[in-house]
Amino acid sequence: MLIRPSRKELEHFHPDYVVYNAGSFPANRYTSGMSSSTSVAINFQEKEMVILGTEYAGEMKKGIFTVLFYEMPVKHNVLTLHSSANQGKDGDVTVFFGLSGTGKTTLSADHNRALIGDDEHCWSDTGVFNIEGGCYAKCINLSEEKEPDIFHAIRFGSILENVVFDPVTRAVDYDDSTLTENTRCAYPIEYIENTKIPCLTDRHPTNIILLTCDARGVLPPISKLTREQVMFHFISGYTSKMAGTEDGVTEPQATFSSCFAQPFLALHPMRYAEMLAEKIAHHNANAWLLNTGWVGAGATTGGKRCPLKYTRAILDSIHSGELAKADFETYETFNLPVPKKCRGVPDELLNPARSWHGHTEFKDEVTKLGLLFVENFKKYEDKATAEVIKAGKLDSYQR
Repeated sequence: MLIRPSRKELEHFHPDYVVYNAGSFPANRYTSGMSSSTSVAINFQEKEMVILGTEYAGEMKKGIFTVLFYEMPVKHNVLTLHSSANQGKDGDVTVFFGLSGTGKTTLSADHNRALIGDDEHCWSDTGVFNIEGGCYAKCINLSEEKEPDIFHAIRFGSILENVVFDPVTRAVDYDDSTLTENTRCAYPIEYIENTKIPCLTDRHPTNIILLTCDARGVLPPISKLTREQVMFHFISGYTSKMAGTEDGVTEPQATFSSCFAQPFLALHPMRYAEMLAEKIAHHNANAWLLNTGWVGAGATTGGKRCPLKYTRAILDSIHSGELAKADFETYETFNLPVPKKCRGVPDELLNPARSWHGHTEFKDEVTKLGLLFVENFKKYEDKATAEVIKAGKLDSYQR
């Protein structure tokens, strides 16, 4: 979950931060300000972190991630990213932002591209580097056919979490969600066959992809973003929280997480958004909004999740440079440029207005989602420019 020091480095190793993991010991709920038996607390002055009341292994890496959201931008002018990243054979780098369940790990594990990392990175003046020593992949419904790279990474040396297995044969049932749908596997980064070792590159991203999983089925599968739209959607960090990713979530719910990393941010989201926009402009990168969620209709109104083969086809077209040269039309509600054609994807799928066959009115569903964006973005408007606010076409909803 974190970069592992070599034996030589360990000889004189002294940690900058110390993590005390007492996950099986609950926090005192009667302590002032404590509302749960689960607590993850960081003291930036003492450089210590204490974990209580949760044995979810991801808390350790996310705690250090929070530290880096402060340390890197403030002290080093380096942008911390809740993203996966990979690199093509020609050296082009793609960065994928996204929350749990949107496809960061799945889409970055591509046998045609070298994996830099699946969740946490930094973008400096010299390139992109991973801040983990491994991957922490969701493995509910995992199969060799659907995700061969992740499937084969689960072997001796990996750690499975929350899975159900046969006590005699020790065979894992990846389809069993008896304990939770948030089943996980932690494995060393080199267990992915085409990992780039060391996990860094001196190349800057060619493509920035903001991932979302829209359960309403009204966001296009792929949209090309302007500078202002990148900032708006990056700060919004919209997705549908899927069942099993958090305790108590049993059906898809709209959620917004600024910079796709709200629980870990140490500074105002606009600070990170401005850094991202400046880097995209400086390095002439393309930015995209990629929806891995429902198409044709919503999750509860007769739609289906966009087939992975179509998402892969869209990515292939992005990586080849073909999609950036396509003819675009405006998806008016969100003012998003969407391609009219993409190799390997049905034309009607690219524009939700044409593919809708749900049991509810399409315009009603689009408006509902638009209103959610408006309401969420109000808390950032005081720091946002007029151009960024307009990029979300907010004026059409505010009245």
